[in-house]
Amino acid sequence: MTKQRPIILGIVGDSAAGKTTISSGLVKLLGPERVTHVCTDDYHKYDRLERARLNITALHPDCNYLDIQELHLERLHYGQPIMKPVYDHSTGSLVRPQYVQPREFVIVEGLLGFHSAVMRQFYDVKVYLAPPEDLRRVWKIKRDTAKRGYNAEQVLEELEKREPDSRDFIRPQREFADIVVQFCPPVGVSPEEANGHLNVQLILRPTIPHPDLSYLCDNADSSACGVRLELGRDSGRPVDILEVEGNVTAEHAAKLEKAMWQHLPEIAPLGADQFGDYQDRSEVRHSDPLALTQLLLISHLLREHSAGAQMLFAPPVAALSRLGSASEIAPTQTAHSSETNYE
Repeated sequence: MTKQRPIILGIVGDSAAGKTTISSGLVKLLGPERVTHVCTDDYHKYDRLERARLNITALHPDCNYLDIQELHLERLHYGQPIMKPVYDHSTGSLVRPQYVQPREFVIVEGLLGFHSAVMRQFYDVKVYLAPPEDLRRVWKIKRDTAKRGYNAEQVLEELEKREPDSRDFIRPQREFADIVVQFCPPVGVSPEEANGHLNVQLILRPTIPHPDLSYLCDNADSSACGVRLELGRDSGRPVDILEVEGNVTAEHAAKLEKAMWQHLPEIAPLGADQFGDYQDRSEVRHSDPLALTQLLLISHLLREHSAGAQMLFAPPVAALSRLGSASEIAPTQTAHSSETNYE
């Protein structure tokens, strides 16, 4: 089959790792009319009260309909609609399902998106968000107290309760990512004080083709301006590492963004005030490293989209996985991705 199919980006990370912040910027950059956004939190089996009664966290695979998630990823991959469940974070309840039609690009974000080999083969690009735990803790307290009706003590208690599941089920998914994104405070700066001035490191693994980013560092003062592209190692294997410092000047960030836009002719440039934003309680702030990260991810999606008819369809194995363990089904390589254990 050679007809155009949706390009699917998977973004996985622990709770409050920045998944929705990244995703919302990508939707703005591509245009909401071209993007279908799916949050896999909607596949929770139990509402908030039921989870408390059963003493199970939302991070545990048994708390989620992963088999339905596999089937829905397969349908989206084939350009077919789904009837997606919906979980309301503001109330912690399961509500009326939603009819979802895939557009040119599908962004799937959540906790367990790379959990099974069946799921992983339907993504064109897989991104894992890995902020340091002390930073993620600050983000989660801010978000859950502002938007989800918790107080700080409840959030800290929930973090402690969830840690075993984070260790066992969330963080191991890092090994399956094509790109690992890590925001962190500059040395000597606490997470509470960093605000939008966070450094970002992007580990670009050779599991998919990456755009040539040497133009970002062509000028001699790129390192002095807070941008570095180096060859490094991740889990003992060679990778490219792009680093952007949080204190990159607005002038240099604008030059970098302009250079990146010149390599993205498929979409109309947006003003710097239209992406790279994040919510800090009730205040919207801007981060240049975040904006550059979003542009880099867009370049990957457009690269995949330009492949068009050359992209193969994955085989319809999601339904078969329900007959046995998903781990027993060999992952199938598409034309542009591979199943690689990177740890």
